[in-house]
Amino acid sequence: MIRSVESAPHMSAPVLAAYSYCEAVTGQQARNFAYGIRLLPTPKRRAMSALYAFSRRVDDIGDGTLATDVKAARLEDTRALLTRVREGKVEEDDTDPVAVALAHTAEAFPVPLDGLDELIDGVLMDVQGETYETWDDLKVYCRCVAGAIGRLSLGVFGTEPGARGVERASEYADTLGLALQLTNILRDVREDAEGGRTYLPADDLAKFGCSAGFNGPNPPAGSDFAGLVHFEVRRARTLFAEGYRLLPMLDRRSGACVAAMAGIYRRLLDRIEREPEAVLRGRVSLPGREKAYVAVRGLSGLDARHVTRRTLRGRT
Repeated sequence: MIRSVESAPHMSAPVLAAYSYCEAVTGQQARNFAYGIRLLPTPKRRAMSALYAFSRRVDDIGDGTLATDVKAARLEDTRALLTRVREGKVEEDDTDPVAVALAHTAEAFPVPLDGLDELIDGVLMDVQGETYETWDDLKVYCRCVAGAIGRLSLGVFGTEPGARGVERASEYADTLGLALQLTNILRDVREDAEGGRTYLPADDLAKFGCSAGFNGPNPPAGSDFAGLVHFEVRRARTLFAEGYRLLPMLDRRSGACVAAMAGIYRRLLDRIEREPEAVLRGRVSLPGREKAYVAVRGLSGLDARHVTRRTLRGRT
């Protein structure tokens, strides 16, 4: 039986301090993620912050300005730290607070730590300048950097006893991660191009005359950029619809967390769909008040009930 954080009557000062550090990192750096996890009870919120802080470290290595070989070495160092966590070799007085918090989370919740290995694999793809010919190719990357995070999060959330279709919960969490990542890719098209990265599949770019890339505020001459964006938006919406089937399988506050995070990204997708060329002029974002509204809506359970009704109709 996996011991939950709630069942631990006393948490040592070093572990509390480690979680506080991870929560500070999450609050400062997670623009959208933080709106969802603040809806969780304290033990789950802390665990999610530990997962985020480790993931942020991995992402920062990939996004930094170090030479490629140095980045690769740093990522392997991070993988070695993950191995120490997996093998129970991180002590409470370790000098790395992220390692301490992650080790405690791994003891308290059934999180599949292999998902963090997948994240490192995905960031190594970035470091090596990987490009993607087809959507099937891009899915491999998205599953590493986002689908794996969905599966890790499910380890913290757990599922409701007797929930219908629960054997597919991990699959739905993975698919929701893909939806979030594809939305990120659309939002960051210009920023990624300036960093020398192209994520959208080459065959999609060719289909809409966008193979020249996105190095300025205007689409490539003669391209159907809006058509490309709308094509990818439809793909993302299909992924969201499938991934949202996870919501009725979660308890109220875990479902609220997922609904809030996914709801923010779905609204970003709406904005991108309405004005495709906006992503070439800068980062599309939502104001804080709109994110707060989405969080409240998630806590109300509206999205979970809607998905449940739609799923039941599909079975009749």
